[in-house]
Amino acid sequence: MEVVLEIEDVKAVTGAALARIAGDIDMPADERAHAEGAVTQDTAEALASLVDPFDLVREVPGVDLAQASWSSEEIDYDPDSSEWDLDEDDDLEEDDEVAVG
Repeated sequence: MEVVLEIEDVKAVTGAALARIAGDIDMPADERAHAEGAVTQDTAEALASLVDPFDLVREVPGVDLAQASWSSEEIDYDPDSSEWDLDEDDDLEEDDEVAVG
């Protein structure tokens, strides 16, 4: 599964992430400073601090998320380009397995 997001307001995402970090009273000061720096420098980190992949699929019947990871890159997204055919399946080899629990 792949998700493409367009972040229209970087400051709003970063601000929300900083607010969440500030509201975590159990976070140690050194970890807080690191988290604040990460979300300020990288919008993907800010988004990752706000979105829990497990929460996204927790209520979906037949799905058991075993692992999730984040990666990001800035791109010029063109929804009309054939490169962005969202109906196109990923090229899976015959030996590739998709874990469904």
